[in-house]
Amino acid sequence: MLDRRELLKRMAATTVACSLPGLTFGRADTDARFVLVILRGAMDGLAFAPPYGDKDYARTRGALALAAPGTDDGALKLDNLFGLHPSFKAVHDMYRRGEATLLHAVASPYRERSHFDGQDVLENGALKAGDLRDGWLNRALASLGGSLGNERAIALSQSTPLILRGAQSVTSWAPSAMPDANEDTLQRLADLYADDEFFRVRLQQALEAQAIAGDSDGMGRTRGNDAVRFEASMRQAARFLSAGNGPQIAVLESGGWDTHANQGTFAGSLANRFTGLDTGLATLKNELGDTWKNTVVVVATEFGRTVAVNGTRGTDHGTASAALLAGGSVRGGRVIANWPGLSSSALYEGRDLYPTTDLRSLFKAVLTEHLGVPAERVEAEVFPDSDSAQPLENLLS
Repeated sequence: MLDRRELLKRMAATTVACSLPGLTFGRADTDARFVLVILRGAMDGLAFAPPYGDKDYARTRGALALAAPGTDDGALKLDNLFGLHPSFKAVHDMYRRGEATLLHAVASPYRERSHFDGQDVLENGALKAGDLRDGWLNRALASLGGSLGNERAIALSQSTPLILRGAQSVTSWAPSAMPDANEDTLQRLADLYADDEFFRVRLQQALEAQAIAGDSDGMGRTRGNDAVRFEASMRQAARFLSAGNGPQIAVLESGGWDTHANQGTFAGSLANRFTGLDTGLATLKNELGDTWKNTVVVVATEFGRTVAVNGTRGTDHGTASAALLAGGSVRGGRVIANWPGLSSSALYEGRDLYPTTDLRSLFKAVLTEHLGVPAERVEAEVFPDSDSAQPLENLLS
């Protein structure tokens, strides 16, 4: 009976004989790596990075206001205006090392309050939900040279998110809840797909992906809470990105950020999610090893939340939020914000943090400065109709 290693060798030989493209993930011409984490549910940016130095912060946030740095359970100081939620100890360490930058009062062009539409706009790169049916990151891949069996991007999820859907071939990986197929079954599949290019490539790619992922630390059977599963996903992302024949880009998703009730402050449901996010980011950095120095991580959400607490000790759908830029390629240790303030007259529609920085400006900078996507392609194809969102400058080292 064949083992998996021998099966892979035979399938690779078959591929060469058929003159297929190189059968692995993408072999990028650059060492640059990019990780995008989408927080689904509208993360509260005022809890993520509280503007404790704003004279209106404590009054407008009420029971959800975090204490100032240096006090019990207080925020972690970033500068004289902003802090970090106390759950972000690893991110704070990255900030002090110059490996993390906070961006505040950021938003996509979306100005309504639907999660579905907000995520659509965040991922399609257009001005409105439904304006484009593919994702902006998929359109950017056209400049990076990937192909079937030679993909530049991977989604660590059960299905490919909109941001990676489109004409360019991408791949995905997620742990299976099913038992592993035995070698005999795999050989039968290999024989069945021998004359079908698409399925033959996908089968071998799946086997290679499983070899890279290796032991899933229990993730393979989807044990553990959301934080445990997210940390495991970040560990697997690091393995794919640091593999010699691995992809260049990884997209991960994290749900459960819709905190309408019992949001909490330094402790509680949102604090627990922040701790899980912080642990996942630390795991990604540790597992990437030397690859971290060539990596940029963006953490973003579809929109923010209301400034004031609601009647169920939570917050409702808002507008601007905060985003995180981290990695060894980042010029960190600073907060980037055209801060609008939290006075009543400064709020968007009298209730939300006013958006002053377009998230597309952040994404454009990462695509052009880090991944080398031509600026003219970014403007014309990746983010059409985005003249008002010029790329942010000097984000990367």
